[in-house]
Amino acid sequence: MRRYTAIQALFLLQLFFFSSYVFSASEVITAPMEQTEQEALYLVIQAFVGEWWNGSGLYPDPCGWTPIQGVLCDLFEGLWYITVLNIGPVFDNSLACSQDARFTAYLFELRHLRSLSFFNCFSSSIRQPATIPSQNWQKLAGNLETLEFRSNQGLTGAIPAGLSLLINLQSLVLVENSLTGELPQELGNLVHLRRLSLACNQLSGPIPASLGDNLVDLLILDLSTNSLAGPLPPSLGNMNSLLKLDLSYNNLNGKLPGEVEKLKNLTILDLRNNNLSGGLSQSFQGITSLQDLLLSNNPVGGNLMEFRWENMRNLTTLNLSNMNLTGEIPESITEIGKLRYLDLSSNNLSGSVSPKFAALPCLNALYLNGNNLTGELGFSAEFYQRMGRRFASFDNPSLCYRMKPRGHVPVGVAQCKHQHDVPISNLDSGNKLSDKNPNQKSSFMASFGLSNSSIAGFWWVLLMQAAAAAAFLLLMLA
Repeated sequence: MRRYTAIQALFLLQLFFFSSYVFSASEVITAPMEQTEQEALYLVIQAFVGEWWNGSGLYPDPCGWTPIQGVLCDLFEGLWYITVLNIGPVFDNSLACSQDARFTAYLFELRHLRSLSFFNCFSSSIRQPATIPSQNWQKLAGNLETLEFRSNQGLTGAIPAGLSLLINLQSLVLVENSLTGELPQELGNLVHLRRLSLACNQLSGPIPASLGDNLVDLLILDLSTNSLAGPLPPSLGNMNSLLKLDLSYNNLNGKLPGEVEKLKNLTILDLRNNNLSGGLSQSFQGITSLQDLLLSNNPVGGNLMEFRWENMRNLTTLNLSNMNLTGEIPESITEIGKLRYLDLSSNNLSGSVSPKFAALPCLNALYLNGNNLTGELGFSAEFYQRMGRRFASFDNPSLCYRMKPRGHVPVGVAQCKHQHDVPISNLDSGNKLSDKNPNQKSSFMASFGLSNSSIAGFWWVLLMQAAAAAAFLLLMLA
């Protein structure tokens, strides 16, 4: 009896929790959406998608049983409000923009937005050019944390200074658009930013010092593939939380500032394809957290031997190609145990290549082509086989490799000449032996396996054969 009572009590308890869950779930599902919010949402989407889009007919309950792809809601005081709005063909059933997509003032009525994104929405700057709105951003300042414009080739004009009013913004991504003009100084007011990515636009002018002065919590700064000019502001050294700094493919010039040494947490530094000069900054040695150091295609100059590479123990990628570097390749680079990729091509490096590179456990790419390296490559055939096309040492006229029968050899590198080989200088232009060296004839014959004594014996035998033939002829005539 007691067992039956216990089972019955457990059943009733489970029924209670289930009914409570159903009640609360039904309460959430049937919670109303604020009317002006819903109307604003329909008008915003219609402005981007097209006049044909009938939101009230297709999605009468956008935060309930008829959700819209790319739209997320949240409850505030018993009412649904839009918190995430993604416009563009991210998924198959996402909201795709029409060729006449446009911004509407109703966008700024969605004041609970935390994330706003536009992907491939403005595709043509010829048919219908669009610009980022310059006003009303303060209406979204209370909650907006993420703002993104990605792959909008028809999005032109300057970055509006009004974006600086989004005081709670943590991520600003304006990538692969057609934005022009200079970076607004006011972007430095976005003190809560963790990510600022403005890559692949047509931005020009200098990098504002205000970015480094105020954005001390920034983790990612990507201004690559633009037309930015001028020197790197020393204030960048104040971004001591920075993990990634990418300023590649611009027109930046001047010397690398010593203040970069303060970036103690930096893991990626990409300054490729600029006009930076003044030699390698010794301050890099202090950034022991660096994993990727990419400085190629800059007329930096300098000598690699002046740098203590063994301090860069976390480096996995080192690209110093086409930098007008001189001197020898320091053996200390072979002490970077995590190194995977090393490119020193197209410089003026000289001296020999340390065979210790083959002992680096993670190395899978080594490019030394286009230098003045000399001597013999001391790598095994197994090394060349393992590296394949990821090893290059061609265009080093005085570099050679040791012969390995049936082994892999480096492409574009000559085989080393040993002492018993015939020097090319021993032959004149007519491929005849010179009489200036008394030992030259014997050396030439020796190369065919004949010595001086064997040559004398040869002529003696020939003379005896001639005498015997003459005697035989006389006997026949007698």
